[in-house]
Amino acid sequence: MESFERARLDAYFAKIAARFAPDDLATSFLVTHLLPERPAFVRAVGAMSQLRAVLPKPKSVNHSARREVERSFACDVLSREVFAGADSALEYFESRAAGETVALLDVGGYFAPTIPNLQERFSGRLVGVIEDTENGHRRYEDLAKLPCPVVSVARSPLKDPEDFLVGQSVVFSTEAVMRGRGDILHGRPALVIGFGKLGSSIARLLQSKGVHVTVFDIDPVRRTQALSQGFAVARDRESALNGAGLVLCATGAISLRGEDFPHLRNGAYVATVTSSEDELELLGLPDVYTRATVSEHVTRYRTTGHYFYLANGGNAVNFLHGASVGPFIFLVQAEILAAIRMLTRGDLESGMHEVSATDRAAIAAIWLNYFNR
Repeated sequence: MESFERARLDAYFAKIAARFAPDDLATSFLVTHLLPERPAFVRAVGAMSQLRAVLPKPKSVNHSARREVERSFACDVLSREVFAGADSALEYFESRAAGETVALLDVGGYFAPTIPNLQERFSGRLVGVIEDTENGHRRYEDLAKLPCPVVSVARSPLKDPEDFLVGQSVVFSTEAVMRGRGDILHGRPALVIGFGKLGSSIARLLQSKGVHVTVFDIDPVRRTQALSQGFAVARDRESALNGAGLVLCATGAISLRGEDFPHLRNGAYVATVTSSEDELELLGLPDVYTRATVSEHVTRYRTTGHYFYLANGGNAVNFLHGASVGPFIFLVQAEILAAIRMLTRGDLESGMHEVSATDRAAIAAIWLNYFNR
């Protein structure tokens, strides 16, 4: 970023932090994609809380951004294994924030498995969680009983621009990966698995490029929406895979299980919008498949009579090209900051919550003042 762009971004977050300044500063832990523009947001979180540690998503770390963040904050290793185990998660938080009031800022439900145990055994006080993604929203929502408040920005209208633009970046990166091997989108029927905000954006852009698009979604309401927008809708996953030369996985859950891969058309490309652990059951692939790197970002899986290509190791394909959605991401980050104040007030009951429409409008007005130029 140019120096004047950094200055404008810092000024924007200072304005947001002043608008939503909490009365008391809780200790926080921040899961984030550590992309080039992210240090400004990290500093804003540090201004609104006692930021104890940043936990970068392992597949999306810009090394320059990490070095900048590490000058002010600790960066710890993030893994689902650490926070899936009750004892390992508790040990981590006790080592970092024993006896403190803690807010967890999550991206993808990393803390969901350990929340009940943490609320019961942690020596400090857990005031709640802020979740950024649909996948994470579902992980918390699916818990039998939430022991603390969870403020989700995953379904906020301020996130709609980001979701739309992420879909566009996924198509851009998928096409770039294919072109790197001399292949193109055209002539390859595409299957989009999942017709949520990301999947629908992907499907519309592919369609605008002249690609024949089929949609598969387990939700019958979304299937009717896809039909109304002119897409073919698959009746079952197996037949949809048989005819697709490109498969884009956009569910935030497992799109393809081990037994699904043999149904892929020969030479099909598979790409995802999130990490491989969330979208693909690669460990369930039959052992007869061998892997070979055929270009910088493409792996070929092959067995007798069958082969397919996987982009970026099954991780979010758009991160190959920065995953940028421009300044629209700052809307979502500002809402996360507003949610910090909600949690630290201490008046939320256990369960799922959202930032108020009034606060969202205030964020949008501030954002427009800085970025509508």
